[in-house]
Amino acid sequence: MSRQDTAAAEPEIRVEGLYKSFGANEVLRGIDLEIGRGEVVCVIGPSGSGKSTLLRCVNLLEEPDRGRVLVGGTELTDPDVDIDAARRRIGMVFQQFNLFPHLTVTANLTLPQRRVLGRSRAEAARVAAENLARVGLAEKADAYPAALSGGQQQRVAIARALAMGPEVMLFDEPTSALDPELVGDVLAVMRMLARDGMTMIVVTHEMSFAREVADRVVFMDGGVVVEDGAPADVIGAPRHARTRDFLSRLLDPARAALPGEPEATGEAGEPEKEADGAAAG
Repeated sequence: MSRQDTAAAEPEIRVEGLYKSFGANEVLRGIDLEIGRGEVVCVIGPSGSGKSTLLRCVNLLEEPDRGRVLVGGTELTDPDVDIDAARRRIGMVFQQFNLFPHLTVTANLTLPQRRVLGRSRAEAARVAAENLARVGLAEKADAYPAALSGGQQQRVAIARALAMGPEVMLFDEPTSALDPELVGDVLAVMRMLARDGMTMIVVTHEMSFAREVADRVVFMDGGVVVEDGAPADVIGAPRHARTRDFLSRLLDPARAALPGEPEATGEAGEPEKEADGAAAG
């Protein structure tokens, strides 16, 4: 059975009618989303569109105002749910690495296992070593975070999340704080997770990753889902003007103009066609 067939048959994450406001600012306005087991969904969109808030609502780091979130059939928004037990099924990787600077890499991985899962020191160390090897950092087990590059620290953060044995992984712009030359190693680890069948929601601006790895791409703007479909459709041939405008600015930022100025055009003077061509590339 293919990853797409599995995704269709066995929903792993279901978001129904999700609303979230911060004061007068309505950030999510009725989000409905279903993600199958083993499916990789990339969420794209401009800053302030609600992408990160959606991600934080999936594991209840932010409590929705209205709506339901179900992961593996368990409703996290049920007032009677054991939220700590439910969250153990969900790993999350943030923009910042959030490693303890005074602890070695191994200690950063073993501490949450021992405190949250109750694993013995030996078992936690074994799982830590396995997951450091999985992200290509076995030789850094005794290093401190300050001795690592940003990309290595983010891979340690991914290994730490994996060491908890999650069924779902959430990534909130995991490469946005990295120098460009360090992005590739982190994306390679995420590709490996996708090949291994991990259910993933990835908030990202890395369009090449979304095109190559995602089963679906969701474009959000203004707190709603504007488009949801295969990467070839959403990125390569977007239906909505707002999606086309976002992608053209993201993929060809030199064409952006100040308010009141005409947008730069290509040699043919056809910005709409050129934007579509850039998105398709």
